[in-house]
Amino acid sequence: MKKDIESAADIELMVNSFYNEVKSNSILGHIFENVAKVDWQTHLPKMYSFWSSLLLGEHSYSGNPMVKHIALSKITPLSETEFSTWLLIFNRIVDLHFQGAKAEEAKSRAANIAQLMLHKIEMH
Repeated sequence: MKKDIESAADIELMVNSFYNEVKSNSILGHIFENVAKVDWQTHLPKMYSFWSSLLLGEHSYSGNPMVKHIALSKITPLSETEFSTWLLIFNRIVDLHFQGAKAEEAKSRAANIAQLMLHKIEMH
């Protein structure tokens, strides 16, 4: 039986597994690698902090991901297709590794984040 998301190590597994898939995804990979030119050594710890703050109550994240995504949307399309793909990968990764209340919360929060970002991007 799979365990729930309970620790920083669980968050790192989730985030690392997610971005490993994103990097090779035909829809999202080029956005991260070629357009945003993500510095993974900087980005991954921020994402650990982001998800640890949301799911484990660590309050370690500071930043405004909305501003960065809106700016990125002015360079490359970020539409329903991109956000649906992001969410599909995220949910698959969570389901692959975890089950339980926090796993469900992670998927719910990811869906809300994707919906909110898409809405804000469409408004700009």
